[in-house]
Amino acid sequence: MLFQDRFAAGAMLGEELKREGYDDSFLVLGLPRGDVAVAHEVARRLGAALDIWVVRKLGVPGQEELAFGAIGPGETVVLNEAILASLGLSLASEAVQIVIAREKAELERRLASYRHGRSPLHLSGQKVLIVDDGLATGASMEAACRTLAKQQAEAVHVAVPVGSDEACGRIARCTQALVCLEIPRPFYGVGRWYRDFAQTSDQEVMALLAESRAPAYECEERCS
Repeated sequence: MLFQDRFAAGAMLGEELKREGYDDSFLVLGLPRGDVAVAHEVARRLGAALDIWVVRKLGVPGQEELAFGAIGPGETVVLNEAILASLGLSLASEAVQIVIAREKAELERRLASYRHGRSPLHLSGQKVLIVDDGLATGASMEAACRTLAKQQAEAVHVAVPVGSDEACGRIARCTQALVCLEIPRPFYGVGRWYRDFAQTSDQEVMALLAESRAPAYECEERCS
């Protein structure tokens, strides 16, 4: 299946989630940037609130599309030890630490930009649906699931339009439920399954979030 773009993929994913019984009792979280477009359409079809959860992929130096891990809020680091070992690297390697420092700075920039100084989300007891535009290695999504688990969410579910067999298996083991429309074999990469896979800008992310926010789930000052 080829999706026209992220909005079309989100619309199809949202309809499937409705058929499976998902509704507005879930808070929909997109992983910026491109994934927010998918999450926006899912939230619209479920009548659910939309917000973001920021994680950053850690790309191999010189092969940035190949992820050796990901980071999330709260100093969460998820590593693909097999990839690091195949490259003769470890967490202590200078090249790895440089990548982590760079991506941590970008994560913090995005949090400050997208949330506009709002308090962190208060997710204790909340059912959460994390939406991505696709799962290649699953590293970013695993980081998201781990950081959300620290928030004591009642349930963490994942929904994606497309994913690799390996990544879907990985995520199925760290979340309560996974909904994936297509698991192509061979996979090739997430962008292969979209006709339009153009990069989403910060301005587009903020515009989508402005249409649908989740103030009911935000911490009061005492939670900050």
